[in-house]
Amino acid sequence: MAAERQRPLLKTGSKAPEFVLGKLSGGETSLAELTAGGPVLLVFYKVTCPVCQMTLPFLERLHAAGTRVFGVSQNDVEDTENFARHFGLTFPMLLDREDEGFAASNAYGISSVPTIYGIAPDGTIAGVIEGWVKSEMQRLGAVREDDNVPAWKAG
Repeated sequence: MAAERQRPLLKTGSKAPEFVLGKLSGGETSLAELTAGGPVLLVFYKVTCPVCQMTLPFLERLHAAGTRVFGVSQNDVEDTENFARHFGLTFPMLLDREDEGFAASNAYGISSVPTIYGIAPDGTIAGVIEGWVKSEMQRLGAVREDDNVPAWKAG
């Protein structure tokens, strides 16, 4: 997943690019529809990424506690379904398809995964985490003191 000219990651305080993506459960949704229900976390990932495999189960904790988490998979339907089942993920999954040029990933400047964007209801970017950053995951409430996890891992 690479654009010919990679855009930089979007900064906190900037406007999040609108998108329309397919939902793993069927149909499509837009960023505006997602944020109409309140703030959201968008986690861009690939199923083969070891850091994604470590990170997404922690985001499931947030989802289970009521945070609105949406996975943005850069894989096909079958691989995304298998990944979600294997890691016990129940939060909604969106599909940023290769055959559509990874439109959302490129608009958000994704060059490594996982990358997590916090988006406010007005569409403003509230925060960005690239890779695994334990202190940021603790701040979100996904990691507990007794979790034996590394402080940092590149995506």
